[in-house]
Amino acid sequence: MKYFYKNNIFLLLLLSILFACENKKEDIKVGVLHSYTGTMAISEKAVAQATMMAIEEINAKGGVMGRKIKVITADGKSDANTFAQQAEQLITQDKVTVIFGCWTSASRKTVRPVFEKHQHLLFYPIQYEGLEQSPNIVYAGASPNQQIIPATKWAMDNIGKKVFIVGSDYVFPRTASAIIQDLVKQLGGEVVGDEYLPLGAKNVTEMVDAIIKAKPDFVMNNINGDTNVEFFKELRKRGITPKKIPTFSFSIAEDELRTMDKTKMAGDFTAWNYFQSVDNPQNKIFVANYKKKFGDSTVTDDPIEAGYITPYLWAQAVEKAQSTKPHEVRKNLANQSFQAPGGLVYIDGETQHLWKTVRIGKFEESGQVKTVWSSDKPVRPIPYPNSRTQTSWEKFLLDLYEGWNKGWARPNS
Repeated sequence: MKYFYKNNIFLLLLLSILFACENKKEDIKVGVLHSYTGTMAISEKAVAQATMMAIEEINAKGGVMGRKIKVITADGKSDANTFAQQAEQLITQDKVTVIFGCWTSASRKTVRPVFEKHQHLLFYPIQYEGLEQSPNIVYAGASPNQQIIPATKWAMDNIGKKVFIVGSDYVFPRTASAIIQDLVKQLGGEVVGDEYLPLGAKNVTEMVDAIIKAKPDFVMNNINGDTNVEFFKELRKRGITPKKIPTFSFSIAEDELRTMDKTKMAGDFTAWNYFQSVDNPQNKIFVANYKKKFGDSTVTDDPIEAGYITPYLWAQAVEKAQSTKPHEVRKNLANQSFQAPGGLVYIDGETQHLWKTVRIGKFEESGQVKTVWSSDKPVRPIPYPNSRTQTSWEKFLLDLYEGWNKGWARPNS
C-alpha cells in the first residue's frame, strides 16, 4: 500500500509538471532593427523607441494570443550592408517572428532579399520613393502620391514654377528627384538644378552656391540624416531665408527640428501624413503617453507615429491568423485597419502599403508644424507614379543599381 501511495504521488507530481510545461506560453520574439549609431541615428532612435512603446502597451493588455512579446534590438549603424547582416542574424539565429525597422531606402532594398529568401516579414515605417512591392514587406510610410507628388503640386500652385532639387546620393533622393522632375514638366514648370551629397556629408558649400546661382522659386529637399543641419546653417549664413527661397523638406519632421535652430527654420515647409499638432483624441493620448515615457522635451512626428502603429497592425494580423508564422500572418494583413494618432489607416491588400491622410505643413518657431493643407480622407497608395510605365521605372532603378556597382547608394557615399 505504501509503495502504491508513493508511486501515485510521483505520478501526480510528474503529470503536474508536464501540464505546467505544456501550458507555459513562450514569449514571441520580434526584432527592432534601426540605426543607433552613425548619421541616421538622429532620426532612427526615436522610431525604435515608439515601436517598443507600442509593444509594451500590447504586452500590458495581455500580449498577443495570450503571449508576451519579447524585443530583440539590432543596430544597423547607418550602413545598408550592416542592416542586411543584422536582419539575417535576427531571422536565423535569434529566431524572431517579425522585424520592425530600417529608414533609408538603401537599407530597405539591401535587406529585402534577406526577407524574401527566408519568406519572412518586415514592417517598414518610413515614407519612401515608391517603385517597389514585396509580399515580405509592409510599407507603413507614405508612397509618392501620399507625399512627394501632392507637395510638389501644392508648391507649384502656391509658391512658383522654378524648382531646385537637393538630396543625399542614394536611391530615395535620386528617385524622388525623377518623380518631381516628371511632375514639374507636366505642370509647365522648370527644374533649374539638382545637387546631391553623400550621406553624412558636412561640406554643403557648393550645393548652396548652385542654389544661389540658379535663383529658384523654392527648393525641394531630399537630404537625409545630419547633413540637414549643415545645409540649413549654410543657407541662413548665405542669406537664404524662407521668405526669399522657401525649402520643402521630405525627411525633416518635428524630431529632427530639435537638433536645428527652430527659429530660423520657421516658414519653411514639409509634407507628411502626421504632425504632432493633429487635433484628435487618439493623438492627444499618444502624445501624452510618449512624453510621459520619454520626457516632456520630446516630440512626436510622422516616422515615430508610423513606428508606433506597426506593432498594432502586426498583432491584429497575428490574432486573426492565430499564428506567428510569417507566411500565415501575411495571409491576414490585407485590410487590417487601425485608428492611428494621425487618423484611420489600413493596409491595401493589393500593394501592402497603407491608406493614409496627406498633410502639408509649415514649420513654426515652437518646433511644431502648422497644417496648411490636408486630404479630406485617407488616400489610396500608388507605388508606381503614372508619369512613366512600371517597366520604365524598373529600368530606371536597374540603371541606378548597376551604375553604383550593384548597390543602392553611390559608391563611397
